[in-house]
Amino acid sequence: MSGGRAVPQRPGAPRFRAFRAISALMLREMATRYGRSPGGYIWAVLDPLGTILLLSLAMSFLIQSPPLGVSFVLFKATGMMPFAIYGSLSGAASSAISFSRPLLRYPGVTWMDALLARVLMNFLTTVLVAVLIFAGVLLWSDTRTLLDFPLILLAMALAALFGTGVGVCNIVFFMRYPAWEHTWAILNRPMLLASGVLFLFESMPRAVQEILWYNPLVHIIALMREGFYPMYHASWVSVPFVLVTALLPLAAGLLLVRHHHVDLLNL
Repeated sequence: MSGGRAVPQRPGAPRFRAFRAISALMLREMATRYGRSPGGYIWAVLDPLGTILLLSLAMSFLIQSPPLGVSFVLFKATGMMPFAIYGSLSGAASSAISFSRPLLRYPGVTWMDALLARVLMNFLTTVLVAVLIFAGVLLWSDTRTLLDFPLILLAMALAALFGTGVGVCNIVFFMRYPAWEHTWAILNRPMLLASGVLFLFESMPRAVQEILWYNPLVHIIALMREGFYPMYHASWVSVPFVLVTALLPLAAGLLLVRHHHVDLLNL
């Protein structure tokens, strides 16, 4: 006579389920964001590239030579791409639950699956865009430089981590208080100017430097420029500071979402 014993689950089953759910969510986002518009992925490259070219053109009229090297485009690209990675990951993480809310009602999909899928998809896209833009700029401008790949990869990783931390911390606040999302967008606009995208930290007055030092993006962009310009050494950069400012909001945001994710689905 058989008892009602449940069949034991294979050890790798939950891991495979998560992998399958994340993969499906990534494909869904790819189709939703890029599959329905003419050009698809091309716009992911043209958007930051257009911004870089316009900023480079404007700066070339204001000053005779860039603060580093000889290429205005490369200088702007080394500032713009880390900022774009931060912005993309921050926006993707903050809207991960609302974007996949209909699917989160299924038992096979968790809020962590939705978050990881959105973050991974946008990280891979922005890194691919950065590689294409940097390769194009170096070839087009015929710039000869020794690239420090560990520093470049570190800057990209820190930009992604900081953006994810900020985005995750905002998930609950954006969904519970829609006005905060608009307020945050307004507060975040000056970040392009306050993050060192258009200038070098060292060129600012001492009083301004003491304020801007507390912006993690200033450190990240300086690291990226160290990776492209061998003569540039930003000794003031603090990687531990960036890690702390990224991991604290990430941890706080994850705790908030874990506690409120059921309520968020019913908003």
